[in-house]
Amino acid sequence: MSVQKVALITASSAGLGAQIARVFAPDYRVVINYSSNQARAQSLVEELSKIPSTHSSPATPRFHILQADVSSKPSVQNLVAETIKTMGRLDVVVSNAGWTRMTTFLNIDEGVNDEDWDKCFVMNVKTHLWLAYAAKDALAETEGTFISTASVAGVKPSGSSLPYAVTKAAQIHLAKSLAVILAPKIQVNSVSPGMLLTEWGMKFPESKREAAKNNTKLKRLATVEDVADQVRVLALSRSVTGQNLLIDGGSSL
Repeated sequence: MSVQKVALITASSAGLGAQIARVFAPDYRVVINYSSNQARAQSLVEELSKIPSTHSSPATPRFHILQADVSSKPSVQNLVAETIKTMGRLDVVVSNAGWTRMTTFLNIDEGVNDEDWDKCFVMNVKTHLWLAYAAKDALAETEGTFISTASVAGVKPSGSSLPYAVTKAAQIHLAKSLAVILAPKIQVNSVSPGMLLTEWGMKFPESKREAAKNNTKLKRLATVEDVADQVRVLALSRSVTGQNLLIDGGSSL
C-alpha cells in the first residue's frame, strides 16, 4: 500500500499557485498557504475537495490551510513545522512566492529604487532559501523535491523591473546551487514562465501583453495550466535536478 504524498505550495490561494494545487489535488495531500486573503484560500479548498481522490487509501486531512508571511524567516520556519505537524510528512515543496513593482524596464531611473531591490531580494531569493532550509530534513526523509517559481526575466533581461530580473536570475542560480548542496536525497529545480495573464499579469497594459505574445515563437503566451502541468512533471521525475525549465512559448530564444 503506497503512502500518500504531501505537497506544500506557497502563495497558493490564487493564480499559478492555485492551479498547481488543482493539479496535485487528485493524488497528493496539499497544504495551501496564503498571506492575507483567508476567504480566497478557503474557497479554493472547497473547490479542491470536490476533486475525487485517485489515491487507493486517501489519508486525512486531504487539504490544510496555513497563513504565513513568507517575507519573514520565522514565519517560513513555522509554516514548514505546522505542515509536518498536521500532515506527518513532506514530499514536494513548491516555492511560488515572488514580488515586483511595475516599472519601465528600459528606464534606468526607475531601476535604481533601493526599496524595490531590497524587497525583490527578500521575496525572490531569500524566501526560497529559507523555505528550502526549513524543509530540507523532511524532504531528505522522503527523497522529495523542491521546485521554485522563477521567471523568463531571470534568463533574458526583460520584465517588470530591473531588480525583478536580476533577483530572478539569482533565484535560478540559488536553485542550481541547492541542487548541488542537497543532493543526493533532494531534487531542486525551477520553472521560468513567460508572461502569465494572472491577476498580476493583467496589470501590464494591453499593448505590452500583445507585444509579449508576438515576441513568442509560438504566438501564444504560456498559461497557468501549462506551468502547473510542468511543475507536476518535475515533482514526479526521479532524474531531474538543477534545471530551470523555461515555459515561455520560445520568447527567450
